[in-house]
This record gives sequence, C-alpha cells and structure tokens, in this order.
Amino acid sequence: MSAHILSIEDDSAISKMLSLALQRHGHIVHSTASVAQARALMEAQKVDLAIIDWMMPGGSGLEFVRSLRKDPQYTHLPIIMLTAKTDEEFVTQGLDAGADDYVTKPFSPNELQSRIKALLRRSPDFNDVSLITRGPLTIDLAAHRVTAGQSMVELGHTEFKLLAFLMQHPERVYSRAELLDHVWGIGTYIEERTVDVHVLRLRKSLKPFEADSLLKTVRGAGYLFSRS
Repeated sequence: MSAHILSIEDDSAISKMLSLALQRHGHIVHSTASVAQARALMEAQKVDLAIIDWMMPGGSGLEFVRSLRKDPQYTHLPIIMLTAKTDEEFVTQGLDAGADDYVTKPFSPNELQSRIKALLRRSPDFNDVSLITRGPLTIDLAAHRVTAGQSMVELGHTEFKLLAFLMQHPERVYSRAELLDHVWGIGTYIEERTVDVHVLRLRKSLKPFEADSLLKTVRGAGYLFSRS
C-alpha cells in the first residue's frame, strides 16, 4: 500500500527519521517544515494522507487542520497529528479540530505505519493503483511518467497533472472551473481560458502517439478523457 504522504515537521532530525521510516514501507514522502510550505506543495501535488506537527513556524498545525476541513477538496483527507503534547485535553483538541488520529512523540515507526494503513483503507479518495492505462497511454502516478508503448511522452508539470486527473476520471465531463479547482487548486485566481491553453499543449504532446483524440471537447460543457 503505497501513498503520497505529506509530512509537516519543523524538527529536521525527526523529519528525516519520519521520511526514511515511511519510505521503507514504499510511501512517497513530501517533507515540509511550515504551513506555508505545506500549502504550496498541496497546490502542486495531490497527497493521500497528511502527518501534521502541532507546533510549527508560520502557523499552528491545529489551525491548519481546521482550515483543511473547511475546504471541500480535503474533507476526506486522512490526517494524523504528531506532537509531544500527551494530555487528554490536547488529544481531544486535535481530534475535535478534524484530525483522524493522534500520535505522540517519541513514536514507533511500525505503529505509525499500522495507523497509516488503517486510515488509507477507510479513505474514499485513496486509490492504491499507481498505473493507469487508457488507449495507447499508460500513466505511472508514483513515478510521474507517461508512456505510449515503449516511448516516453514528454509533458510539462501542469500538463501531467491535468492528464493524470482526467485519466483517473474517464468519461466524465469537467468544466473549466472544475478543472481549475481540481488541478490548480481551490482558491487559485487564474482565468478559465488558461485551461484551454494547457489542453492545447497536452494535445500537441499526445498527437505524435495518436492519443490526442482521447481528450475530447464537449461544447458548452468542458472536457473529458475517453477510456479508449
């Protein structure tokens, strides 16, 4: 069970230990040291679970959890609070803020992995399948790679995110506004025509592999990706 895990921990020693422990279990770890760094990363990368320290520079982990739960995009994101605060009062505050679990320092990496597995099994948004094939295209979400047969498809970062999202939700039409929310992030102030520009770039990259026709325009509604 491999997942993209966001780790927010300002203690570099603990952050490194946590990252190594999770990587041994096959997870892809995105380490940040502040709320600001975490927000920026989440705009660029979908995460399956977040481990958030209580106290951090630039904002409280507790308040960050509350803000995530107010965002429809992260309503179901599994969240574990990691802290040295052990009193029942603090545990209650963390859970009431929206955390799914609470782990105190020092902690056992194996116990943490067990808690992560349990939360991911219950998460409606987690899909452990990292390889998706539609028509001639195969996308490896974990390796951040797209291939057509034996050939590599070169894509920019945004085009990859756009393709990954659409390939994970085939045959469903998404409006430009919905794509901005899902791919660029809720609250991003970008004109909707920006979506059209990136769709054109994506089609141009897919055309040599005769896969551009999979990305369809639905007049007056938006875009969809065909299964084949």
